Amino acid sequence: MDTTTQAGAASGRSTAPSQPYDPAYDPLKSATPGQGRDYAPTYWIGTAGEPPEDDGPVTQDMDVDVVIIGSGFTGLTAAIFLAQEHGIKATVLEANRASWGCSTRNGGQAQCASGRLKRSQWIERWGLDTALKMHAECVDGMNTFKELIRDIDCEPQPGGHLYIAHRDKVMAKLEKEAKLLRETFDYDAQIIDADTVKRDWVGDTEAAGAMHEPEGIGIHAGKLAFGYHKKARALGVKIHPASPVQGWETRNGVHYLKTPGGTVKARAVGIATGGYTSQSLHPELKNRLLPILSNSLVTRPLTEQELDACNFKTKQVITDTRILRHYYRRLPDNRVQIGSRSAISGKDAPAKKFEEMLIRDLHRKFPALEDIQIDYSWWGWVDVSHDMMPRIYQPDASQTIYYALGYGGNGVMYSAQAGKRMAQFIAGKGQELDLPIFNSRLPFPNLREKVEAEVFAPFRRIGQRFLYRWYHLQDEVF
Repeated sequence: MDTTTQAGAASGRSTAPSQPYDPAYDPLKSATPGQGRDYAPTYWIGTAGEPPEDDGPVTQDMDVDVVIIGSGFTGLTAAIFLAQEHGIKATVLEANRASWGCSTRNGGQAQCASGRLKRSQWIERWGLDTALKMHAECVDGMNTFKELIRDIDCEPQPGGHLYIAHRDKVMAKLEKEAKLLRETFDYDAQIIDADTVKRDWVGDTEAAGAMHEPEGIGIHAGKLAFGYHKKARALGVKIHPASPVQGWETRNGVHYLKTPGGTVKARAVGIATGGYTSQSLHPELKNRLLPILSNSLVTRPLTEQELDACNFKTKQVITDTRILRHYYRRLPDNRVQIGSRSAISGKDAPAKKFEEMLIRDLHRKFPALEDIQIDYSWWGWVDVSHDMMPRIYQPDASQTIYYALGYGGNGVMYSAQAGKRMAQFIAGKGQELDLPIFNSRLPFPNLREKVEAEVFAPFRRIGQRFLYRWYHLQDEVF
């Protein structure tokens, strides 16, 4: 190993040279996420300041108690809770730069949700008793999140979540869901008519009304990631970037994780790789996630006249009711951020047309911004499970392997709770967790047998293309 890397690791600051950002990375095609790659050009990275110190890449064989793979929101919060609540100091392995993946490419919206399903769908799937427990888990997760960020300067924008109906026909469903939330879950969701939304909240020209829920916080994703990072290291956690896991053997219950700089021997491993989970990381995870791309952009700061023209009064987080939903908000510096679904494959992601589509969506909602400059534009992978719900799980009771994956775009808040729950599992206290997301593995895509999943996996993206077209028709035509 070169002496610069060794000196950097010893001093606590990573001096390993970054490799160029890879805009076409695809977790279904690439063997690993790379090694030491630079950050995507996001608003969060561009305005977060200098990344915090880390422990440098792995440069020799190591023997540790617990390894967490992935240094994003989930991996870092798992390490924080392991140290704070269980007295276990984890070692975090990151393929590229710290919090390189989902955690610095999202929309910064912390909502009271876990996965993609609504409360009414929880009842359909699991029954009322379990749905009530799931809701309690989400509320507890919001409290976990609020407590974690209390001393992190991540520009919180609290107040709730505005769920805007993009068409008149959606309002009946929103009213039904809001009634269920109030009367069954004791969660004060309120319906707002279109005129009130546009007069008192935001002048989104598409708004046919909205549901407002009391929990929701906007955050600066880069500053939050860096804050978690600093908090973890202050607790004694070691964070090694540019150290992808390129091989994994388990012998006599001990895990041997091969990285370019040495093999890390661990007695337990937690996987927190999100939408950047490669097919080759571990056989347990192959074909159990469908990573999908989301595009995001941020405008230059709006003038007072532009804010007035858009009537952009709220700074709360906003989503619309499309299946291929938009997530957007006014940032603290008066920029507008908006995101939505994008290309199907990594090789298509850099195509300019996907950015142009999102710009047109912004203009449709806010015509006054038609000529506004776009200062930041990026995309990233979202980890979607095949049943739309996450899992925090130990797949084999005889193996000390755990994962927290599958948030489906709702990971900003729930990743904190998932990290807390995965820490419980690693500390041997997983028996206390009895919800379906804790006691069942990530499913295959509507298939009973693993062999079928292996055979049909290459065709998932063909199906995804058809689904996106169908979803577009449902959103805009039918």
